[in-house]
Amino acid sequence: RVIKLASNENPLGVSPVVAEVLHKYRNYVFRYPRGGNESLRQALADFLKVPAENIILGNGSDEIIDLLFRLLIDPAKHKVLAFKPCFSIYKTQAKLLGVNLEQVPLKDDFSFDLEGLLKKIDKQTRLIFITNPDNPSGYALAKEHLQEFLARLPEGVFVVLDEAYIDFASPQEDYNFLTEWSKYPQVIFLRTFSKLFGLAGLRLGYAVLHKDLADYYWRIRLPFSVNILAEKAGLAVLKDSFFYKETRRVVIEGREFLNTKLQALGCQVFPSQANFILFRPPKEALEVFQALLKQGIIIRPLKSYGLDKYLRVSVGTEEENKLFIEALEQIL
Repeated sequence: RVIKLASNENPLGVSPVVAEVLHKYRNYVFRYPRGGNESLRQALADFLKVPAENIILGNGSDEIIDLLFRLLIDPAKHKVLAFKPCFSIYKTQAKLLGVNLEQVPLKDDFSFDLEGLLKKIDKQTRLIFITNPDNPSGYALAKEHLQEFLARLPEGVFVVLDEAYIDFASPQEDYNFLTEWSKYPQVIFLRTFSKLFGLAGLRLGYAVLHKDLADYYWRIRLPFSVNILAEKAGLAVLKDSFFYKETRRVVIEGREFLNTKLQALGCQVFPSQANFILFRPPKEALEVFQALLKQGIIIRPLKSYGLDKYLRVSVGTEEENKLFIEALEQIL
């Protein structure tokens, strides 16, 4: 048996409602989807309590990130800021498009150095990426601190709040900044169907942003980037409140379990508001990763983030979490 706890996927797998819908519409894959995905945009609008005209969709959040670069950045004039380490796609797209991306190191506890970020802003700064909760640490900035940061931003600087993991932050009222969306026209709220909704393989992302930016986005986006099965699955899972509420419960309870057990094993554990935990084992990280791999348990080494001494484990089912801890007890 293989237990994969490496990619921050939904521990419950696929919603039964989604599985039924995918089976129902399997014979529709020869058809093109509707270009503007109006039905899904309206369903999201109702779900989020945001006007549909302020919502955009993409083939995963990656497509939206790519098009935001193209929409907002002139490589000859502008630069982009992000923390270090950060989600790799920010750097990939900047390099691909010839955009200068500057990074501000996180603090030693993996919290955001907002003062350092503010000091980096100059007349060339056009776009700032903030992943909240962050990956790979799970650190999250409460919305009151986000408000303080945004109040100090100069005019003309846009902020992408990459909120792929925001649904796992607890309590939601302390972290869910989307409730303030209309007050911040310079903020782009980027979200995904991959995590809470379990649609990672179908590639479906969305964002909430100012109507003018949304209109520009639809003009430059390829017409059929969200496929027909992704759209139908998105519509279905938004109605399956049992599935996404149960996902949230399993993740939050599993996160607490892993946090407690990892600390008891002598690991340095960093507080997480996401569906994963960053930890530093008392043994060499690569050795621990490989020992787990031999037992069929896959977690994430973080060399690509420049964090050789750390590991990241996704929250699994109750059984998977227990098997991971039992295996780790033998190794440590």
